[in-house]
Amino acid sequence: MALTKVDMKKEIELWLVTTDHLKDGVWFREEEDFKVGMNYVAVIAAGSPVFILAFILMSNHVHFLFLGSREKAEAFIDEFKRRYSNYVRIKYGTAKFLKKNGVDIQLIPFDGESAERALAYIQMNCVAANICLHPTQYPWGTGNLFFNATPPSGTRVDTLSDRERMRLTRSKTRLPGHWLIGNEGYILPSSYVRTDYVERLFRNPKRMDYFLKNSSKARLRLQSGEENQPSFKDQTLLSVLPELCFKLFGVSSFRELGDSQKTEVLRQLRFRFSSNTHQLARVVGISYEEAARLMDSK
Repeated sequence: MALTKVDMKKEIELWLVTTDHLKDGVWFREEEDFKVGMNYVAVIAAGSPVFILAFILMSNHVHFLFLGSREKAEAFIDEFKRRYSNYVRIKYGTAKFLKKNGVDIQLIPFDGESAERALAYIQMNCVAANICLHPTQYPWGTGNLFFNATPPSGTRVDTLSDRERMRLTRSKTRLPGHWLIGNEGYILPSSYVRTDYVERLFRNPKRMDYFLKNSSKARLRLQSGEENQPSFKDQTLLSVLPELCFKLFGVSSFRELGDSQKTEVLRQLRFRFSSNTHQLARVVGISYEEAARLMDSK
């Protein structure tokens, strides 16, 4: 069904949904976790009455732009948190991982250019975090989805056996057979995101590029300052943290270290990866205040 901006204004509303940033941990510790998250988005989208216009999975929070009712948008994010939290519990033994992780839901008006700005804000999160130069380079969301001249390619869902499909998606949910699985191992967002509506909204690639370059996230990227610009992904630091702890102090867990040893590890990470205090706190699993105290100690 073709949906125009006028139709949306009459029947359903636009919602920007953002989870709180985890201050002392990350959602996705490694690439496999991101793939699981991407597939959970697809699984929930298959049975949800809301339309996804854009989304992005960042290390310690997620953003979605939904068309639908507030109730259904909230139900979507709650189900996503529930499924992913259960995955983290099984894989890492972390109970109630996202139980207290708050969610902000904002109504975005259709008048003016609010919808375009909200979508650009989501797309530019990865650029503002200094992970990549352009959202098209970030795989965990809709960064490379719009005005893409290359048709999506992958394996159709209906070519998989039920066992293969359930192993891939970690769910018994039936998915449309024409949906595509990319080489990276997750359902491609082009299968379920309303790309058609977004492209009609922006009208042409040049206009979308204008909003991307002028979004609040783009302006943040241009600011200088230690607190805004980590240079490496959280997952990079997480991968070297056990080895660094062991090399320096003979233990593989940051939590086994004393304060002076923790300070040295944090300083080593900052020196080697140009990390800011917020990123260091997330990676080692302590509060920002505790990380700042350790970094300031002699």
